[in-house]
Amino acid sequence: MDKKQIAIVGAGISGLLACKYCLSKGFNPIVFESESDIGGVWAKTIKTTRLQSAKPLYQFSDFPWPSSVTDVFPTQQQTLDYLRSYATHFDLIPHIKFHSRVNGISFNGPISPDPWSLWNGIGEPFLPEGKWNVTVHDTGNDSIQVYTVDFVILCLGRFKDVPNIPEFPAGKGPEVFRGQAIHSMEYAAMDNEKAAEFVKGKSVVVVGFGKTGLDIARECSSINGPEHPCTLVYRRDHWKLPDLPGEGFLLSLVATLLSPLRWGVSKLVESHIKKKLPLAKYNMVPQESFSKEARSSLIIYLPDSDDFFNAIEKGSIKLKKTPSFSFYDNGIVIEKDNTHIEADIVIFATGFKGVEKLKDIFESSTFRHFIADSPRVPLYRECIHPRIPQLAVIGFSDSLSNIYTSEMRSKWVAALLEGAFKPPSVDEMQKDIERWDEYMKESAGEYHYRSSIAALEIWYNDQLCKDMGMNPMRKNGLLANLFEPHGPMDYA
Repeated sequence: MDKKQIAIVGAGISGLLACKYCLSKGFNPIVFESESDIGGVWAKTIKTTRLQSAKPLYQFSDFPWPSSVTDVFPTQQQTLDYLRSYATHFDLIPHIKFHSRVNGISFNGPISPDPWSLWNGIGEPFLPEGKWNVTVHDTGNDSIQVYTVDFVILCLGRFKDVPNIPEFPAGKGPEVFRGQAIHSMEYAAMDNEKAAEFVKGKSVVVVGFGKTGLDIARECSSINGPEHPCTLVYRRDHWKLPDLPGEGFLLSLVATLLSPLRWGVSKLVESHIKKKLPLAKYNMVPQESFSKEARSSLIIYLPDSDDFFNAIEKGSIKLKKTPSFSFYDNGIVIEKDNTHIEADIVIFATGFKGVEKLKDIFESSTFRHFIADSPRVPLYRECIHPRIPQLAVIGFSDSLSNIYTSEMRSKWVAALLEGAFKPPSVDEMQKDIERWDEYMKESAGEYHYRSSIAALEIWYNDQLCKDMGMNPMRKNGLLANLFEPHGPMDYA
């Protein structure tokens, strides 16, 4: 019997894992990657970017970090090298087609006009007559080819390709600005030398207070100093983890967020961070609790925290908190007090439109509607849509440790394809999705649209383990399972 061919879109972390586990089950994966390298966001990011999660939480279960990487939060280059080593070790590269951008996918198979009672109509991963047509643009030779495959796994991620730019009233947006307004995606795509040249001697405004915004602001401040300060414009504060010597205590507390004790340590973590970082001095204490932001994956690891706050102290970075702003010809206007800030460059570090990217890959308007029908993409086990046949999504929802979350999902999807278990009825899957949506709202409040399973990670992994016939008790002893943090090696 011919091996079933699995199309995997994207060779970032999720795509590599999906490829590895499909191979392990005897399938024939073909990975389409639009860029010239693996790694997704890690292949094109800012020079100063470091890993957001501590290294022990951010590793493959069967491929630990090399001993040569001693940093708790490895650099961008160290992380990319680690991913490349993983791909080489498991011989994944021969299965990847680089410079291959997927323009669209269309399902070619029998679809009943009546609602399914079972996924795919038969409760199996492969319909006898069902195939997906994957239209691929080879950007190397500018040609189009259509691949016909048995199953599609979308590993597109949320943080790439479709930039999220705030909307402005007519006459108050970037179109009136004489300088340059770009998205952080464009800045990250520059090599280090070009990026430094781009901002050198310029007054730069960075919009956004997430990890990317902080990284860009710090990079600009180190290049220009107080002579040309970088202004960081943002709406709300978020909790930040310091990078200071001897932070084992803090890291152990944060790791406890991956155990049932997480609810009891939030105030202790907040107190510890406020002692270590001058948040009150610069009016940067968040209104939300550490626990709530952790449940929404909004916690930010602050690289070289001493350098960051020293830059603020020296005037190399200026903070401007405001609910809104607009543009004028020479810069931006802070709406609340009509302050005019002159700028040569404005960089939007305002995230991406992940749902739009996922929706637009479908040629079927029906499937597009299924994907974009709610603020969160409605996926059973965060992997399959009850009404989209022979297709899975991996790596779209967020967590405190994306690498091992994607690994668990890749194992689950590979086991599903192998026939190790069957999903429940469509009605049961939809009810489960609705329950999880309520859990998300309860856990993350107004941030539930981010699709973060951070606070529900262990419970979520328990469900995947049960589906696959694995023991969800991953540690030795009841107390260890109840109170110790869980990480990648527990699920090896």
